[in-house]
Order: sequence, then structure tokens, then C-alpha cells
Amino acid sequence: MRQVTRHTGGVNAAPSAPDGAAAAAPPHTRPTVDLRGLVVRFGDVEAVGGVDLAAYAGRATALLGRNGAGKSTTMRVLAGVVPPTAGHAEVFGLDLRRESLAVRRRSGYCPDVGGLVPRATPWEHLQLSARLRRLTGWEPRAREVLERFELGDVAHRVTAGFSHGMGRRLSVVLAAFHEPELLLLDEPFDGVDPTGVEATLEVIADACARGACVLVSTHLRELAVEACSTAVVLRGGARVAALGAGDLLGEDGARAYRSLLD
Repeated sequence: MRQVTRHTGGVNAAPSAPDGAAAAAPPHTRPTVDLRGLVVRFGDVEAVGGVDLAAYAGRATALLGRNGAGKSTTMRVLAGVVPPTAGHAEVFGLDLRRESLAVRRRSGYCPDVGGLVPRATPWEHLQLSARLRRLTGWEPRAREVLERFELGDVAHRVTAGFSHGMGRRLSVVLAAFHEPELLLLDEPFDGVDPTGVEATLEVIADACARGACVLVSTHLRELAVEACSTAVVLRGGARVAALGAGDLLGEDGARAYRSLLD
């Protein structure tokens, strides 16, 4: 397994900004992800009710909050799965309403549930991904990444018999395989063993090192702090805080996080 150096407080962690604000944006840099007043409704149900989010190339940002906070819906908007109902939603400077396909071509998405073909093997999933994205010479990388996630021994076994954790690991592999400019990982640590957690943290670090923008949705504060340099906390479908990772460290960080969820 490749050795990747990480620092407590997130990948490329920036110093905490005053007054609980998110770590300062890179100077003269346009955000890869730019959401302002994002609203998503399903009929009469408002799943997201005013989310602001700016995420930058070379940095990992966590979406934190309890189940039902709007994290997965926000990720689905960015992945082009769900259209925004209202608000400003741009990725790579492209309007997600009109240019969703162009955004998806440059993105990798690990959904919170599903996404795998039960009668296909991990190798067949990667083979299909390579063909759809016209990748060449992909086989060595496929073998390496499957071994990293300890899926090499089941590379030719259909995923129908996989445990939840194995499916999560394969979903992360598929999202990151083509080295996208935007990596969206929705609950990648859910039900994953320590080896899978470590491999996922390495994938996040690798993506940031090559200049990708990474968004990680999770309810696990400690892993969010380890993986990311900034965090956006959602509650009831709205943003309640944007913080530097250092603001969520230790017991003080735990108390601050709990106060934001109440």
C-alpha cells in the first residue's frame, strides 16, 4: 500500500479562521464548487433550504450533519443526479442546470447507497468505467487500487454477495479510478473496516495532492477532521456553520459540533 503523509486537522489543513469562519479561500482563486442559496424540493418537501458552499481545487471539504440534514441531497445535486430547485449552483464555472453532463464528465461520485451492478464483478465494473471514459492502459492501475482496498481476492466475484463495507470500498474505488477533477464521496466510511478507512483517506490525500477538489459527506466528526481541511455543518437542510478543521478537534471541537446540531 502506498504511504501517504497526512496531518491531524485534515489534508492541506489551513489555520482556523477567526469567529468560526471557514479557512480562508486561496487568494485570486475561483471555487470549483460554488453553491449559494441552494434549494431542493421534492413536491411539498424541502430537502435543502438554503445551502451556501464554496470548495476549492487541492482541498478536501467535509459536509457534516445528522441523517436528514441535506448532505446527500446536496451531493446528488453536485453529481448531476438531482436538479436544483432554486439558487446558484456552479461547478467548474458551469451552470449545473444547463451543463450537468459536462460537469459529470470531470467528476467521480460515490453515492451513499447503491451504484453497483449486483451481477457484475469489481473487475467488470472497472472495465466498464474504463470503456465509458476511453481510458487506455488502465489494467495495472485497476489491479493496484483493488489491492489497496483489499478487493483483489474478490475481483472476479459478483458483487451481489458483498458485505455493506465491501460495497462501500468498491464504490470509492469506482469514483476515484479515473482521477477526476471533482471527487464526491457520500458517506464513504459507513460500515467500513479500518483498512478500508485508511485506503479511503489515502485516496482523498492523493486527489488533493494532484489538485482535485474533494467533498466528503459524513456524520463522523473525527474522520471528517482527519480527511478534510474545512467543514460545512448542515442542519435541517440548511448550512449552520463553516469551520476550519482545527475548530472541530478534541473535546472542545466535539462540544462545538454538538451545539451546532441542537
